[in-house]
Amino acid sequence: MCIGLYAGLLRKPRNFTVHTGLCLSQIFKMAASRMNIIARAFSSTAVQQQMVKPPVQVFGLDGRYATALFSAASKQKSLDAVEKDLIKFQGLLRTDVRLAEFVKDPTIKRSIKVDALKAVGTKASLNQATTNLLSLLAENGRLKNINGVVHAFKVIMAANRGEVVCEVTTAKPLDAETKNKLEATLKGFLKQGQTILLTTKLDPAIIGGMVVSIGDKYVDMSVASKVKKYSDIIRAAV
Repeated sequence: MCIGLYAGLLRKPRNFTVHTGLCLSQIFKMAASRMNIIARAFSSTAVQQQMVKPPVQVFGLDGRYATALFSAASKQKSLDAVEKDLIKFQGLLRTDVRLAEFVKDPTIKRSIKVDALKAVGTKASLNQATTNLLSLLAENGRLKNINGVVHAFKVIMAANRGEVVCEVTTAKPLDAETKNKLEATLKGFLKQGQTILLTTKLDPAIIGGMVVSIGDKYVDMSVASKVKKYSDIIRAAV
């Protein structure tokens, strides 16, 4: 695999288009307002007003919840406890089939899920900020996002420790030599004092190549994405 090519692609900035009549300043204000509302919901006191800025920006709905949780936990000085709680809860979802089914079941009323998750928080001795997060996700019908929120929070916490989370997805396992070369290349994107946390994942659906995410950078170099691209071009030409 051409590691140099991967490095070049990762250096390219990602373009984005805002499909709205609002100016960017208005959009940023709206996003900040939403995060403040979520953050206040996590707090068990009326003191929580201003957001604590995370060391790295995470995007999307999952990112907003994770950012608000980081802010609330920072003010309560319970960041490490909350991170451990989230990992514990993920473990419960993997081992407790009834809990996993309960969380996923869309027919159960939100109010019932809120009460049940508060009980889980008490029984599992979860931090108040963690319990508030689970309750808020249940109240808003967003429990399906829990794994994404946990992942985003882990990214923030890793950055808070000077670590950079990197995930590499391939269709087949990487051999030791390729993995070492890839890790060495990815280290070139780190700032002084940072360390890399490299994890690999298998997904036969990508056919070949790899999908790399490092911090807030993402690049899809899979064969599947190329096939889709060429298929779209052919369809457009017909």
